[in-house]
Amino acid sequence: MKLELPAGGVLIGLGADVIEIARIRRAVERQGERFLERVFTEEERSYCFRMAHPHKHLAARFAAKEAVSKCFTTGIGSHLGWRSVSVYHGARSEPLVRLDPKGETLLSDTGATRVILTLSHTETVAIAVAALVRG
Repeated sequence: MKLELPAGGVLIGLGADVIEIARIRRAVERQGERFLERVFTEEERSYCFRMAHPHKHLAARFAAKEAVSKCFTTGIGSHLGWRSVSVYHGARSEPLVRLDPKGETLLSDTGATRVILTLSHTETVAIAVAALVRG
């Protein structure tokens, strides 16, 4: 399904994910660096651990990776790894997505030109919504 957007863009894929922050906190407590290095890029880890509540930011990025994988309809696995999707911030602190070569290949294969992302969290949950768009 493709949906025309107002500025002539086309929505190619949409994904969302919500996760309990406590789940990420437990994974970090149980697996430590092994979990962090497997799931998050160095840039993401550095950003999150500069924050007063790093687990909220880790959870939002975890949800973002899941949401992006749902846009591609691949899930996390052989086509797209955890670290294939990296969240960073733009000039206005907006969340942006950086894809590794696997992710770039999927983006090209779908006909999309970019990923749009939004993140949010409360004290207990984090959510991400991602969209693949062309134009």
